[in-house]
Amino acid sequence: MVEDDEGHARLIEKNIRRAGVNNPIVPFQNGTDALEYLLGPDGSGQASSSRQLLVLLDLNLPDMTGVDILQRVKANEHTRRSPVVILTTTDDEREIQRCYDLGANVYITKPVDYDGFANAIRQLGLFFSVMQVPETA
Repeated sequence: MVEDDEGHARLIEKNIRRAGVNNPIVPFQNGTDALEYLLGPDGSGQASSSRQLLVLLDLNLPDMTGVDILQRVKANEHTRRSPVVILTTTDDEREIQRCYDLGANVYITKPVDYDGFANAIRQLGLFFSVMQVPETA
């Protein structure tokens, strides 16, 4: 999970857990650390060659955009099959189209009110509980 807002990160994890998803969630507050985890210190992606990954990605990060991360993940042979779910406040149609063009699997705009946000994440957790995630390479 790449989310710089700690409150959102806690809410996301809590509601994904409520939906019955017990997989490990590795949180990152910036793109640099997330990319190092996903692609390894050398950037080759080899670090993820035997992982099953699902990336939950905010677009608005302090050090880079989520679009940058999406591009790097989808361009790498070891991570390109990993599902990427965009979860962001950005609802600009061009940005949504751009993310899908770059290989995003799901694009969700965060509801602004707490109850709507919590409900959306619970539903996302239910989706995660039944989806199949491919091995990375």
